Parts: sequence; C-alpha cells; structure tokens
Amino acid sequence: MSDLKNIKEPVVNELLQFKTEFESSLRSSEPFLQRAIDVILDKNGKQLRPLLVLLTAKACGKMNQMVINSAVFLELIHTATLIHDDVVDETKLRRGAPSLNAIFDNRVSVLVGDYILATAMSRSLLTGDLRIVNIVSSLGRELAEGELKQLKVVDEIVLNKEAYIEIIRKKTASLLSACMEIGAISSGASDELVALGREAGQILGYCFQIKDDIFDYFVAENIGKPTGNDIREGKVTLPLLYALETGRREEVEKARHILAQKDFSPENIQFLLDWAKESGGIDYATQCMQEYHAKAIELILQLPDNDGRESLLQLADYIISRKK
Repeated sequence: MSDLKNIKEPVVNELLQFKTEFESSLRSSEPFLQRAIDVILDKNGKQLRPLLVLLTAKACGKMNQMVINSAVFLELIHTATLIHDDVVDETKLRRGAPSLNAIFDNRVSVLVGDYILATAMSRSLLTGDLRIVNIVSSLGRELAEGELKQLKVVDEIVLNKEAYIEIIRKKTASLLSACMEIGAISSGASDELVALGREAGQILGYCFQIKDDIFDYFVAENIGKPTGNDIREGKVTLPLLYALETGRREEVEKARHILAQKDFSPENIQFLLDWAKESGGIDYATQCMQEYHAKAIELILQLPDNDGRESLLQLADYIISRKK
C-alpha cells in the first residue's frame, strides 16, 4: 500500500500553508462557537480532499494562492457536511471520538455547520472565478440532494444498485470530483485537463465510498465506526445488495423482512453481515471498486507526467487499500 506521507511529499509545504489558513478561517470572537470549533480542529483527519486539490494543481499547472484557498474552502464544505450528516444520522462517534452533536446537541451542531458552510462560500468568492463559484453552488445542491435521496431510499426500502450508485455519486463522488476539477482550474490548467480532473475525481469518489462501505462488514477498532452501523441506520450498501440479488430465496425473504420491519436487533444485524459475506457480497463490492480504480488510473495517466501525477496514482492505490 502506498504510504500517505510519501504521497504528500510533492506538496508538503502547501499542506502546511493549507493547515494554517484552514485553522485561521475558523477563528471566531464568540467563545461558545470557538469551543465547538476547537473540538472540530482537534479531530485531524487524513486531509484527503485538500491533498487531492493540491496534487491535481501540482500535476496540471502552477501552484498559487488560489489553489491553497480552494483547498481550504473545499475542506470547510466537507467539514460542514460531516457535521450535518452526524445530526441527520444521529451519529454519536466520528473517527472513534464523540461527534459534535454528542458533545453539544443537534441545535449547536447545525448552527456550527451553517457557520462553517458560510465561511466556505465566502472564501470561494475570493477566487473571482465564476467557474469555481458555479461548481461550489452545484456541489452544495448535490450534497443536499444525496442526503435527501438516501433518507428516501432508507424509508422506502429501495434495494437496487442504481439507487446506491446515485447516492454515492451525490454524497461522496461529487466532492472529490470538485476537488480535482477546482484544483486544475486554480492552477491555470487547460479545459481538457480540467475535464479529466472532474471525471477522475468522481471515479475516485466511487472507490472511496465502496471501500468505506466494505469496512462496515468487519470488526476493526481503528475504523472509527461500529460494525454494522450502516445497516443499523437502514442503509443497504453494495455487499448486501449483491446478496439480495443472488442469495437463496428463503434467506433473501428473511433479509427483506428484517429490512422492511427495521428489526435491527444485534442478532439480525449479525445475520445480515454474515450472509452478505458468505454470499460473495464483499468479493463483488471489491471487484466493482477495483474496476473503478482501473478507470481512475487510466484517466490520471493522461495528466502531465510529473511528481504530482505520480502522487495522484499512489493516492488512488491508497484509497482502495487503506485500513480505515
């Protein structure tokens, strides 16, 4: 597996600048708000999205302040989305630690998410590029539509791959696509390279989400979310979808009954997890992910040959081989 530290090497200085500007963008003179922001800043994630912005810029054009600013506002959008998602899903853990809504409450979390989102919008305007502003506006719509579509799918027990792919396109792939597209635009890249970045980012988003969904079927303390949590929330992801399509009739009927009744007892969740694995659902999801990965590599290889592109190739490998 590619090492994340090595992947960051071509943009290590820009990442430091990003970190400084990201933290400064969230400072508030309101003490209560700053307390909540400090909780967010203490949860330092892998920073894959700003890394994707910076590496795409490195591969496609020239590094400049607009690239750094783009990495900041896209990570702000991602942060706000996570906060709002935790409220919607009633999630109490984020990366193995209490979520913002668990520490404070839903009211505070929604308002903090709104504050961060407004900050992101303001910073996107600083680019002075209407293409970027339009991408960000469309991204906000896509993320909201994805969350609403997922709620509808869960409520109506919609069980098909097409609905699943549409949700992850909006909820995950749209943001990674925006990261690479805006990274290319900010660096002064050609329209052809911008289009390549947009498509490659979307495909990497599929890889990322399918890998995340596979994690939910295995016991691993370092993942940061309980095993079976997706099913507990009524989310039917690719491994279970495959079992529902290919499994024996009596087991399919039992699984459908559990999902329809939302009878997510520990025993029923364990049955669904085990059944999905025994039916080949993990192998199928892994195969789908690898096919998307191959397509992403094909697109990235069309970018200029430099250390930025090399790190993007390694990042694509990291996304499908990571352990958490």
